[in-house]
Amino acid sequence: MFNSLRFFIPACLFFLISFSGISQRSATASFTATVTIIDPIEIQATSDMNFASIDARNGGTVTLNPDNTRSSSGDVLLDNTSGVSAATFEIKGQSGYSFDLCLPEGDFVLVNGPENITIKDFTSDLKTQTLLAGTQMIRLGATLEIAPNQRPGVYSSPAPIEVTVNYN
Repeated sequence: MFNSLRFFIPACLFFLISFSGISQRSATASFTATVTIIDPIEIQATSDMNFASIDARNGGTVTLNPDNTRSSSGDVLLDNTSGVSAATFEIKGQSGYSFDLCLPEGDFVLVNGPENITIKDFTSDLKTQTLLAGTQMIRLGATLEIAPNQRPGVYSSPAPIEVTVNYN
């Protein structure tokens, strides 16, 4: 029996050494790649902001709310409400995606020749920042600072006032 073990052990070693030289030294796997292109986010004005008619008297402020209502402080008289309109925008993009709304910051002017009125403190009626059905409507309001005895006339922004949206 000892003799047979003497031949068996070297034979096993020979097989182990022989097959270890043939063992696999690398492996390969494959994969596929995909990408989904989402709808670009966009914003479009559907109506401009209009504070309608105001009697300046001794000055004050007029606030236009996103729900198309106005209020005043100081000695400003709110005249005819016909034409009062918050700025309205439609946001379009990928359904289910969230976004940020960047309102104008700081003071802007409405001009009538050499005269101007400051417009500031923009607000929105944005309740959710997610495009639930790929589209969302928002409205913006702001506040005007009316000087005492402001000169009569139509005042408007000399350049567009911008609102920006970005995906989160």
